[in-house]
Amino acid sequence: MIESYSLFLITAAVLIVVFCFISQASAGQADLPFKIGEKMTFEVRWSFIQAGEATLEVLPLKKVNGEDSYHIFLKMRTSDFVDIFYKVRDSIESYVDLCMEHSLMYLQTNHIEEGEDIRVDFDWENGQAHYSRIDSDAKVEPITIPPGTFDPLSIFYAFRLYNMGEKEKIIVPVTDGKKVVYGSATVIKREMIQVGNVKYDTFLVEPELSEIGSIFKMSSGAKLQIWVTADRRHIPVRISSKVSVGSFIAELTSYTDGKEEGDAIKKPAL
Repeated sequence: MIESYSLFLITAAVLIVVFCFISQASAGQADLPFKIGEKMTFEVRWSFIQAGEATLEVLPLKKVNGEDSYHIFLKMRTSDFVDIFYKVRDSIESYVDLCMEHSLMYLQTNHIEEGEDIRVDFDWENGQAHYSRIDSDAKVEPITIPPGTFDPLSIFYAFRLYNMGEKEKIIVPVTDGKKVVYGSATVIKREMIQVGNVKYDTFLVEPELSEIGSIFKMSSGAKLQIWVTADRRHIPVRISSKVSVGSFIAELTSYTDGKEEGDAIKKPAL
């Protein structure tokens, strides 16, 4: 059952995983492809079974160690049917500097199991990441991280700053606080796909999982494919994960662009 739980997280939180592959650069706030208030909701299926739902949003700015930061929030939950076997109520928070150059803090909360909450603090003065379990006094040695390192959630938003081209390969450092790796991903092709009753012009992106598998606890032989919109927003509309026990698919069911409060758009027409 632990393996099934991990597989759910791979797909439901694929927005955490698959976009861990960008070039280091800075960007001004005016150029960002997202705004505070942006919200995406995904339905996750395992074969023909509705496995759960994931929601990703940009919350109001928050200070981290006196510095204003973007507050990115992801929550995941299994469906009532899957709850019978393994119940998931998780949330992940990321805080990133306003220039989108690197992470400042990362939090992961398990709302069911106590003692499973983690925190990663990024110390850029010393070039280190500090991992800790929130409910534990155990000491974990900090690790050295290169400039431009992101956590597994904020990297997705940094990725969206860049233009894509077919066959382009992108590399970036990412850490969970215990290990830092360089992951890579390739833009395979541009294609039209249909999600529900809406057609999207997208780029298909495939990551190389050999390096990042240890960080994201992916099972051997897993494969991920992500379709993101071909406009400058690079919104993920479909994620497919093929593993030994079957296929998981996450599809966008609603989107709010954050331009105006309450400006909800069901399955945005692009």
